[in-house]
Amino acid sequence: MKHLLTALILAFSPILAHAAPDAPRYAVAEGPTPVLNTPDFPKVFGGTLRLDPCGGARPIEFIALPGTLFRVEGEQREGATTVYRVTSNDYPYPSRAGLFVDARFVRPVDGPLSERSRALPGLAEVQQELLAALGRPYVWGGNLRDGVPLLAKLYPGADTLAGIDCTGLLYQATNGCTPRNSFALTGFGAPVAIAGLSPEEIAHKLRPLDLIVWKGHVMVLLDQDRVIQSRMGCQGGGGVVLSSASGTLHRLMKTRKPWDSYPKGEAGRHAFVVRRWFPL
Repeated sequence: MKHLLTALILAFSPILAHAAPDAPRYAVAEGPTPVLNTPDFPKVFGGTLRLDPCGGARPIEFIALPGTLFRVEGEQREGATTVYRVTSNDYPYPSRAGLFVDARFVRPVDGPLSERSRALPGLAEVQQELLAALGRPYVWGGNLRDGVPLLAKLYPGADTLAGIDCTGLLYQATNGCTPRNSFALTGFGAPVAIAGLSPEEIAHKLRPLDLIVWKGHVMVLLDQDRVIQSRMGCQGGGGVVLSSASGTLHRLMKTRKPWDSYPKGEAGRHAFVVRRWFPL
């Protein structure tokens, strides 16, 4: 039995070692870098797949900002393209398939390692960045309103991801200092007590950059009176829009109930919370 086990280990060792021993252990994004949940970059950006969040085609996880550090877990070829399987502290959310980057977007790192420099902009700058996205289309996984121009060069005719999703709107405006996941945002910062209050009472308590959030979507208080958000808009009207805080809450509370902290389980499907995170 011992010899049989040894033979099996030796027989399968080339397969186990196929994690590209020559691949770098770390890599750094040299510019905006699309991170996918599939290694098939040629299919995603080669024109054979229509990126449609409403239809369920959602291969884009996020766009890593320049300087983002990746740990390289493996390497493979997709046609003529080298693809790294990666993990990153900038996107610490589970993915069944894994996270992947096109190796041409990153630079291998062998020396001292450091995470991307993060500096939270001031209130006026964040507000200005939020407004700069007004009217831009909704793009699943998008967090740069002008997209990734290099995609058009590497994949002629590719969708350059010029647009933004709900958490991506906040992510770009804060220089990547906020979580890139709506569920993570439900516990970000400090809770604002809103349970049992009317839309007007909640609106009166809100401060600039407070988040109205639930698992699946986030809206940002641009100022005392207005909300900005990027809506998927599968029935039309998608993209980055402004609305009044009071009117938005009236519409929201027809289907969702205000909670002080986001509930677990089934209750979360019909809940929202307000989180205060920005230091004023």
